[in-house]
Amino acid sequence: MLDVLDHLGISEVNSGLSDGLTWKNTTGEIASMISPADGRSIARIQQATGKDYEDTVKLAQEAFNTWRMVPAPKRGEIVRLIGNALRIYKDDLGRLVSYEMGKIYQEGLGEVQEMIDIADFAVGQSRQLYGLTMHSERERHRMYEQYHPLGIVGVVTSFNFPVAVWAWNAMLALVAGDVVIWKPSSKVMLSAVAVHNIIKKVLIDNKVPAGVLNLIIAGSKEIGDNFFADKRVPLISFTGSTNVGRKVSRIVGERLGRSLLELGGNNAIIITPSANMDMAIRATVFGAAGTAGQRCTTTRRLIIHESVYDSFRDKLVKAYGQLRIGHPLHATTHVGPLISKASVSDFEFAVKKVQQEGGRILFGGTVLQGEGYESGCYVAPCIAEAKGHYEIVQEETFAPIVYLMKYTSVDEAIAIHNGVPQGLSSSIFTTNMLEAEQFLSHEGSDCGIANVNIGTSGAEIGGAFGGEKETGGGRESGSDAWKVYMRRQTNTINYSTNLPLAQGIKFDI
Repeated sequence: MLDVLDHLGISEVNSGLSDGLTWKNTTGEIASMISPADGRSIARIQQATGKDYEDTVKLAQEAFNTWRMVPAPKRGEIVRLIGNALRIYKDDLGRLVSYEMGKIYQEGLGEVQEMIDIADFAVGQSRQLYGLTMHSERERHRMYEQYHPLGIVGVVTSFNFPVAVWAWNAMLALVAGDVVIWKPSSKVMLSAVAVHNIIKKVLIDNKVPAGVLNLIIAGSKEIGDNFFADKRVPLISFTGSTNVGRKVSRIVGERLGRSLLELGGNNAIIITPSANMDMAIRATVFGAAGTAGQRCTTTRRLIIHESVYDSFRDKLVKAYGQLRIGHPLHATTHVGPLISKASVSDFEFAVKKVQQEGGRILFGGTVLQGEGYESGCYVAPCIAEAKGHYEIVQEETFAPIVYLMKYTSVDEAIAIHNGVPQGLSSSIFTTNMLEAEQFLSHEGSDCGIANVNIGTSGAEIGGAFGGEKETGGGRESGSDAWKVYMRRQTNTINYSTNLPLAQGIKFDI
């Protein structure tokens, strides 16, 4: 890792404040980043202060006045160059993400590839920030709508995707003409520092103003509620837990600001009698155990038809027995560690709770100890039989535990599926067209993402990403998600010498 850190510009002590072009001197607390893979300190960060935040916002305001006047395709060119820089550093950044967060190396590479993909998408979008024209009811009038840059976009990201979620927001915000202030998770600060080191040369070489892409690393006591309450920040994009998301929504809502919320997921796969069982097993194992169960799209519930329940359960248990748990940078590892010992405690609580409610553990559910597991963050992914109404099944445990339950009819399966507070991702495995279409219809899945014959994780850049209910309702990435980063304006032009008034009102001067 020493070579990787050197290539990425990571020092023993790093500044937690950047305006995109330079690293600033800060006087905040020093935080040490510990890898969940082996419990070792990677490097330290000198965090920012409340004063640093004020200076950053003022600089971002100034930068916005300049950046919004750059033609959108030229803003897209900067994004294209950022994508190219990420290609050069893909391997190193992927390794750092893996080591700092705990996801396996291939998933770390995949996360950086998502950054590259959204950059490519945003480049094309920079030439398609389109509006609409409409026929006016008044003679010799033209009416249309257009989109303008919004301002400062505050991006608060979670630990499970240390860099990709920033890119989902920042690349679209850049082409929209916005500026960005990024506050990363306190658990994965170094990955954010590395990203700003990578993009720094692109910004300098292309004379992008200081303050267009800002990074500010600090604890919530310095930068927290004040960030959400700041009227100078019209949009807060927050990725995290539902509980914290409620607080963010309330604070932003009180000032009538915008919030883009990507919160909890309690994702399920319905396994029907006609399902291709081999495909369904592969999707389940990857969806439930991948990233050690720490994706927002992790498969957490399996709703299995009673006629195939026993055989599917047995195949799943056998497949779990083949998972290799270990250091995330080892080539043979399937499942790395959880992010922290606190997450391990949450896992242990869920395993105990499901048994107290009447469930049965079929596989795993233990904390691993011994050589290679010294960090205390490794667990054996758990399979548990449960009922949909159990309290623990209604919750999202950010760990590798999947609950199995039976159903008899597709209507019952959909009811069980929808019977949780969250609504992010969903899937059905079937070769029955009627079942598939019902699942995708307005009486089917109530999630923002609904799939047929693929799992709940692995969303593509081209589609809008997000969910309903307690997932927050936000949409990021593809499709028309760019619109949330802009303000919408309706325009009417009178090209006559008359001024018709509403409802035929006559007004003589």
